[in-house]
Amino acid sequence: MPATILDGRSLAAELRLDIARRSEALRVRGIEPHLVVAVAGEDAASMAYVQSLVREGERVGIAVTLDAVDATAGASEVRALLERLGADPSVHGVILQQPLPRHLDIRRVADAMPPDKDVDGANPVNQGRLAFGSGTEFVPATPAAVMALLERSSRWPLRGVRACMVGRSNVVGLPVSLLMMRENATLTITHGATVDLRRHTRDAEVLIVATGVPGLIRADMVMPGATVIDVGTTFVDGKLVGDVAYAEVAEVAGEITPVPGGVGPVTNVALMRNVVLAAERLVGAI
Repeated sequence: MPATILDGRSLAAELRLDIARRSEALRVRGIEPHLVVAVAGEDAASMAYVQSLVREGERVGIAVTLDAVDATAGASEVRALLERLGADPSVHGVILQQPLPRHLDIRRVADAMPPDKDVDGANPVNQGRLAFGSGTEFVPATPAAVMALLERSSRWPLRGVRACMVGRSNVVGLPVSLLMMRENATLTITHGATVDLRRHTRDAEVLIVATGVPGLIRADMVMPGATVIDVGTTFVDGKLVGDVAYAEVAEVAGEITPVPGGVGPVTNVALMRNVVLAAERLVGAI
């Protein structure tokens, strides 16, 4: 029996209703929630992403603007931009568009991100809070999207559930792992140096994959009935595909997210939810 689809588009639509209600309550008080995307350079991929955020913001009543420095800017200029946005009372949320130009290292600028406006959890302070288990100002958008989909799955709550995280990046794999452990999942983390990946993935009731390797996970690597969340997005021959070989895995899994239409649609909505939360906190609405 084919897997049940965990539909990110329908979940995103559901979440937008609450975000729009909260942003309207702020506007009634004369406060327009405002997200600024800080960019070093203005390449086509960055501009396309900014436009997708502008459209998402329009749906829920959040202003999204761009603030850029030149592609040749050094770390000090990027830090100055982030610090200026942190001091601007009209700005409620800030993200730094990545990847940065090759000469810039995120580790040299991330701590300049204002923690109370760091809506994608890039500042090491927020990452440390997440790791310490003491809470964070904001859960990064993609990990938040993964957890939101898991909350709608048959495996929720995760207490005692055997889970496997494939990929350990600071952007997705590590924060998702921390969030699943917070929910008391029994977790295995795998990566490029893992020997016999199939042995670990096959044992997982919940399998999260975020590697950027198209079609890495095949049907024989998945426990029958497992819940599979595919975070991967890669263009192959002009088509967006995930890290999971969807057609064959969907015949084995119990639940699965499609690519596109799974984690992606929820990610931008999760980011907007953080912007509204930031605005509410900054003005004392909560």
